[in-house]
Amino acid sequence: MPGGFSAHVRMAPEQFDTYVQMVKRTMEDFRGRVDVLLGMESDYLPGAEEWLRKLHARAEFHYILGSVHPQIDEYRELYFTGDVVEFQRTYFTHLAQAAESGLFDCLSHPDLVKNESPEDWDLAALMPHIRLCLDRIAATGIAMELNTSGVLKAIQEMNPAPDILREIHARKIPVVLGADAHISSRVGDRYEEALVLLQGIGFESVSCFRERKRREIPIAQALASLR
Repeated sequence: MPGGFSAHVRMAPEQFDTYVQMVKRTMEDFRGRVDVLLGMESDYLPGAEEWLRKLHARAEFHYILGSVHPQIDEYRELYFTGDVVEFQRTYFTHLAQAAESGLFDCLSHPDLVKNESPEDWDLAALMPHIRLCLDRIAATGIAMELNTSGVLKAIQEMNPAPDILREIHARKIPVVLGADAHISSRVGDRYEEALVLLQGIGFESVSCFRERKRREIPIAQALASLR
């Protein structure tokens, strides 16, 4: 979840109820001290929409983050044919399809695929296709994530890259901050840097979710809260 503990350790379906109950207990334990909300990062695959719809209906979520993880073995087996550039294009097409599914509140770490084969990453060449996908995403009203953990990956920049953020801004797509904090020391990591980046591009606010409804926070206010 954005700013919290987002794990890529995959949860088995039979662990779902345990997870929900764990979060509910934490809500009670920290009531009045920390606002704990129920969220989930949920992988998108074409054809899995109905299964995901039923999964998401099993609990009252505040936020559902939609992901495409090109590094997962099953995804590569389905969509990697040996053509790296086509694999990158397919990834962005699937982000657009995830948005159009209506299943998610936000799309996570867009452009994550660049870290799968960094030596073959050519953003300028891919940008026409990315722009078409962003047009589709913008039409849905979904938000997109600026994920600060990208600086720890092969291509050391936040996900997505600044040039993609500029295209997101041009289409008035809302942005949510996420740290992908697999450990407690990275909760909210580099948020100030991310907010300054967004502000420099022209964004005036960032988004957050409660009861799956998006709320806007002025960047100036968010920066003041961090400082």
